[in-house]
Amino acid sequence: MLPEENDKAGWAKYDSLARLERDLFSWWCTLIFRPEGPSMPSGLMGLLGGNKRSISGSMQGFLDCLSKVEKELASTNGPWFFDYDYPTMIDFVYASHVERMLASCAYWKGLNLRSEEMRSKYPSLNLWLDSFDKRECYLAFKSDYYTHVKDIPPQYGPGYDGGFEERESFAKSITGEDGKSWNLPLPHDDPLQPLYRGPPLPLSVLESAGIAPGSDGTYEDSDPNLMAQTCRQMAGWKLASNGINVAGFAARGGNLGANNPRQRFGAELADPYANSDEVARPHVDAALRVICNALLKSSESQDEHLSNLKEIEASLKSVVPSGHRDDVVNSLAYLRDRIGVPRDLPLASGRQLRAHLNWAIDAL
Repeated sequence: MLPEENDKAGWAKYDSLARLERDLFSWWCTLIFRPEGPSMPSGLMGLLGGNKRSISGSMQGFLDCLSKVEKELASTNGPWFFDYDYPTMIDFVYASHVERMLASCAYWKGLNLRSEEMRSKYPSLNLWLDSFDKRECYLAFKSDYYTHVKDIPPQYGPGYDGGFEERESFAKSITGEDGKSWNLPLPHDDPLQPLYRGPPLPLSVLESAGIAPGSDGTYEDSDPNLMAQTCRQMAGWKLASNGINVAGFAARGGNLGANNPRQRFGAELADPYANSDEVARPHVDAALRVICNALLKSSESQDEHLSNLKEIEASLKSVVPSGHRDDVVNSLAYLRDRIGVPRDLPLASGRQLRAHLNWAIDAL
């Protein structure tokens, strides 16, 4: 994980890379957490064309520093910072902040560092990201853009909007406000966060479903219907395994819930001392049981699954008395907005749970 004690050249390289990581972190903070200044070009072509006068100094500084990182990654024989066939400590030092950069640059600046344009500009950086994605151990702690943009501000302060015109559409996609990214039918892949360049779920789950990687080690060519069903069923299994407590947590969103007598928190969605709405709680539990049944149901195709949901809607409405529907809807939304990745589910399953909660909200 680290150079040998007497490897002076190795330690010199490690120290140099560590300083570069701090430079990248500093430019990221300047770009995201301070007003950006001059207006940006209307799209990414201005960025790729390298017109330094058309983008802000903080954006240019950040991209120039990324180019230095790109050069270091390109100088090795493999995807990592050192010539090993596995990541070492310096790769993990970078990974946690680069992961935050991917989310925050898309959300606050409209800059998608994993787009095809950026893959051509930073091929070694994207190969490094893809190589991490193929490792199951990385999946265990890889977060999603939504979780990051909600947990970054209490750590670093608020982000400032700016950058490119894609910012608004990217931000709405990340938070589900575009009416597509958190709604059924979901697209096979996510337009901003590649799901299948590595195992989207634990390998044991994929193997039990008969899903194997392609010859390139990715799951991008997997059967969309089987993958969607497997992701749904993992979400249903997790919900079933802890449903009573999930219902109590969600019921904080009821009219008599979320009465926090202690203090407010810097994190927008954090409310650890909130109370459940005990009147709404049994109805929230009943609704979640129907949602769990919907997630676990087998179907041959997405169309068949949507047809099954149409039939299940009647059950959903029957278990929630009309006088409690507002409380249940608010409770399901409270839960939807607090699904954390990877704390609760991997992204590929988390998006399915969010979408099925939205299905139930719309039905009610």
